[in-house]
Amino acid sequence: MKSEPDDVSFDDVLAAPGQTTSWYGVRNYQARNFIRDGMKEGDGVLFYHSSCAVPGIAGIAEIASAPYPDASQFDAASPYHDPKATPEQPRWTGIDVKAVHKGRYLDLKELRSHPELEHMRLLAKGSRLSVMPVEPDEWRFIVKLIGK
Repeated sequence: MKSEPDDVSFDDVLAAPGQTTSWYGVRNYQARNFIRDGMKEGDGVLFYHSSCAVPGIAGIAEIASAPYPDASQFDAASPYHDPKATPEQPRWTGIDVKAVHKGRYLDLKELRSHPELEHMRLLAKGSRLSVMPVEPDEWRFIVKLIGK
């Protein structure tokens, strides 16, 4: 899961009550579907900092709730407002994420240097999704690199 650290960083999640935050603002249907249809409580998350000086994996988190309608879609003052969404027919999904382990920061350059990760979706040319699955072998390799 990618987040801009100026909006929500891994340290922000660590400092949040219960080290948990709502994942909101996803406005891509494929990323939404990964949240809505593919994530369940207890699933592991690689918390990735994007759109920053040094993009990379900042920590390990886990899904802390079932998916639910993202409240920001209904808030006219929110940059994530969607005038076509209604409480009866929401279009966008949120989910709660809990910080688990900070470990060492794995920057994008280092991630690209490992042949074990050459097929990782995150590293594919043109990959811009904020939420995407990670293969089990990629997960295990990255968790070892992070130091957990």
